[in-house]
Amino acid sequence: MLRRLNVIVEKDINGYYAYCPELEGCHTQGETFDEVMKNIKEAIELYVETLNEEEKKELQTKEIITTSYEVSLA
Repeated sequence: MLRRLNVIVEKDINGYYAYCPELEGCHTQGETFDEVMKNIKEAIELYVETLNEEEKKELQTKEIITTSYEVSLA
């Protein structure tokens, strides 16, 4: 059974941070984009191993909407 899960990646001065919104607490970090993607793939696989069959069946992809807003800092 295949499921598509979202991965959100954020970059800041310290590197990259990634998490999977469908899997509460499933997150990781890395110094490069490639490293964080490798790490989140591993984190997701390990997390899914802990789910029972019913939890796996109930797993649904969340709709993620992003937007931006300009704000004056002066």
